[in-house]
Amino acid sequence: MKPTLGQQLDTQARRLVPAATTLILVLLAAVPSHVPGLARIVPLLALIGVYHWTAHRPDLMPARVVFAIGLFQDIIGGGPLGLYAAVFLLVHGGIVFQARFFVGKGFVVLWFGFALMSAAAAAAAWVVTALFHAALVDPTALVYQYLLTLGTFPILSRLFLRWHPVLVAES
Repeated sequence: MKPTLGQQLDTQARRLVPAATTLILVLLAAVPSHVPGLARIVPLLALIGVYHWTAHRPDLMPARVVFAIGLFQDIIGGGPLGLYAAVFLLVHGGIVFQARFFVGKGFVVLWFGFALMSAAAAAAAWVVTALFHAALVDPTALVYQYLLTLGTFPILSRLFLRWHPVLVAES
């Protein structure tokens, strides 16, 4: 039996959840807080979304979507254009390449993998930013941003895991 228009729309909406939530994370991280210096250490929330959804539902987080999210992060953040598009694609590619390491593993393994990948992503972003500005950039803010991102991962990951049954139901 052919699905009704309502069922087709429901399925499409479910398939958009990973990309939409990650885009919301980009916007959430960009909200001005009026706290001096906070913008430099705000967690890379979109990186958490890219990592989580690619590890759990790579079919719903393809490379072209990851690239678009990274480009959106670059535009919103005002940094070098293409920086986070490249960083997010590297993280996405690393997860897809090492899928056997991530699929079916417990939370601690995923968090450890995130710690390694986000450290590499932060280091790559730091190098590119230093090259872009042709100056050595103080890594202190980067370290705090990394630690905040690492600490935020369990909260967002657990929240996203609550949505998995809904996504799997008919997608």
